Amino acid sequence: MPIREIAIGRPEDTYHPDALRAALAEFFSTLIFVFAGEGSGMAFSFLTDGGSTTPSGLIAAALAHGFGLFVGVSVAANISGGHVNPAVTFGAFVGGNITLLRGILYWIAQLLGSAVACLLLKFSTHGMTTSAFALSSGVTVWNAFVMEIVMTFGLVYTVYATAIDPKKGNVGIIAPIAIGLIVAANILAGGAFDGASMNPAMSFGPALVSWDWKNHWVYWAGPLIGGGLAALIYEFVFISHTHEPLPSTEY
Repeated sequence: MPIREIAIGRPEDTYHPDALRAALAEFFSTLIFVFAGEGSGMAFSFLTDGGSTTPSGLIAAALAHGFGLFVGVSVAANISGGHVNPAVTFGAFVGGNITLLRGILYWIAQLLGSAVACLLLKFSTHGMTTSAFALSSGVTVWNAFVMEIVMTFGLVYTVYATAIDPKKGNVGIIAPIAIGLIVAANILAGGAFDGASMNPAMSFGPALVSWDWKNHWVYWAGPLIGGGLAALIYEFVFISHTHEPLPSTEY
């Protein structure tokens, strides 16, 4: 059962060369993802002179985040597992697939990657604002809180099904693109309401660089709860019990 597999880990989980390489991979993957995702929003703002979000802008953001995450997961998958998201790391931890100490190392790397990406964006755009995630007019913090839970649940459930499940088989090949697509789809569904973060690191970098922490807790609490729930449900229902894949003719 996953609860029994949860472990704090050993001190070397934070300084072993393999652990440090994995953390570095998470740093660069998160930097790549956040630079593309946040940069797409800044580019839209620049092209529209700060105009409000439009359907075309939402589609552009979904594509940029989906493509960026696809690449970020792919390039780190064989080194760190390609989490690129503290909520995914938390889900892996509560499911017993990563130790607490290794998870904290990943979190530090992910947050640093996001912050550096936003600093680079600010510098390379001659001081443009890296806008923090915010709620749209008429959307309450509790609306956004539930939306972040649901969207991140879908994301981490997809990660488990395509990347973590030991019986994933050939489905693992499409894990990066499946993960990128669920993020893009969720942005189309929730981006107009609260920005559709699903990723505390994605929210942290812009908030830090712009120093705008309004409602920032929503973008931590929602994703962590959603990610943790997805991990526990998938572990208990689908991994902790023997399950056989459907025959190929019915798959």
